[in-house]
Amino acid sequence: MPKPITKNTLFYGDNLDILREHVPAESVDLIYLDPPFNSNRSYNVLFKEESGRESEAQIMAFGDTWHWGQDAENTYHSLIQNAPVNVCNMLGSLREFIGTNQMMAYLVMMTARLIELHRVLKPTGSIYLHCDPTASHYLKIVLDTIFGAENYRSEIIWKRSAAHGGPVNYNNIHDSIYYYSKSSKPTWNSPRAPHDESYIKSHYSNTDSDGRRYQLVAAHGAGAGPERRFGDKIIAPPRGRHWMSQEHIDMMMAEGKVVFTSTGMPRYKRYLDETEGTPLGTVWDDIPPVNSQAQERLGYPTQKPLALLERIIQASSNEGDTVLDPFCGCGTAIVAAHKLKRKWIGIDITHLSISLMKYRLKDSFGLVEKKDYAVVGEPESLGGARQLAKDDRYQFQWWALSLVQAKPLGGESESREGKKGSDKGIDGVINFIDEKSKTQRALIQVKSGHVKSGDIRDLEGVVKHENAAIGAFITLEEPSRDMVTQAVSAGYYHSDLWQKDYPRIQILTVEDLLKGKQIDMPKSAPGQTFKQAEKVKRKDDATQDNLL
Repeated sequence: MPKPITKNTLFYGDNLDILREHVPAESVDLIYLDPPFNSNRSYNVLFKEESGRESEAQIMAFGDTWHWGQDAENTYHSLIQNAPVNVCNMLGSLREFIGTNQMMAYLVMMTARLIELHRVLKPTGSIYLHCDPTASHYLKIVLDTIFGAENYRSEIIWKRSAAHGGPVNYNNIHDSIYYYSKSSKPTWNSPRAPHDESYIKSHYSNTDSDGRRYQLVAAHGAGAGPERRFGDKIIAPPRGRHWMSQEHIDMMMAEGKVVFTSTGMPRYKRYLDETEGTPLGTVWDDIPPVNSQAQERLGYPTQKPLALLERIIQASSNEGDTVLDPFCGCGTAIVAAHKLKRKWIGIDITHLSISLMKYRLKDSFGLVEKKDYAVVGEPESLGGARQLAKDDRYQFQWWALSLVQAKPLGGESESREGKKGSDKGIDGVINFIDEKSKTQRALIQVKSGHVKSGDIRDLEGVVKHENAAIGAFITLEEPSRDMVTQAVSAGYYHSDLWQKDYPRIQILTVEDLLKGKQIDMPKSAPGQTFKQAEKVKRKDDATQDNLL
């Protein structure tokens, strides 16, 4: 049985394994997931040099792994043998109808994960599954089966783009977000949106001298009631009506909120800025997507706006509750949860995403790994690093780059095809400021296999060709004497700003980096590794703001 998670935690690995091995039953208050699926494209992380000197580089985060193969077949048979009868019947029917193809593989993989997500959710918990129309209709069947059709709450339609030209059909400009609870009594904080401008003009046409808008409201309600005193006036209520309490009347009179009509009837001022707003519906068209000009944009293609996750988290959890995102990506749900004083658990299958989340948490809140939160699944020893390199050298590369906080360049798809992309053999880059705010670069190369002195000569040549300041060679193996000699012979980069010489070519072993050694270079420019996340203020008061 998994032990309770007592600290905010990022997990690297397959979320199915992580959920089974690390997350206890009924320990999570809210789940948000945005699982990747689109049969017509790959899921890449896109980055671009701030200086524009490099073209966009693509890092394969999810090659569309949702295809029917032995893993999907094994998972299907495991579910048929072990899942509840209704789940088995549902999967069998879908397979007969859909066949053994990419869509069915996706649904099988999602079913296994949704069963585990149902297990870890508290009785008062909720789940929000974010998807596009590609598979939404099938996913609702799976959700109905696992969570129960009676626990279906809403299908939220989020308008993610404006209409645009296209083929002979309607523009697809929305995503669906399915909201389910685990029981009939979920945590719910009734989200509201600001009043429409036309409503404000028609209902709040009065204005105080200080500019506050208000409407006049009858000071009585249905039912019988006694006579009430309004200042020096005593007014008998109309038949079948009653008045508010005398204490409330006195308070409102003292605050100048009572107005008498020409007939002498009292009415009170209801101020616009004191109203809760309009109860939120299921069509959300007031939260724009993260476009290329957005301040919060990090360069992650499926990044969702922070306001979207804040609305969901505020509606279905309270301060101190635990929020889980099993497909973290760039960590927007985690940032929103931390901002709103929730505990959080994030899971992702790429070291690239884990690295991006660590940078984002530091940029947004100043959080430091180990001190403020835990990371589980990353190599912590040389043996672990060797195993990662053996399992997947691309994941090793991304993890090694994260040790020096370098932005990745190049892509897995290019490497596997044996092509040399726009990165010119360089795996990562760190930008820094020098010479009167001019941006300089340190180019990073990562090697997990056999290394030789020719690798250092090649790196030196690329550094000269690209007019970079420094080149760093990260190696899993110990460098030879010839490699060290070759690196030393490259000389130094002199910083006028810092008045210091730095070795132009540097060799760092993974073992060195695990012990805390870093590249000897001027300080990095803020935001030049990944695009820097904007700083986020945590919610300091206990009141709930309108969920805009």
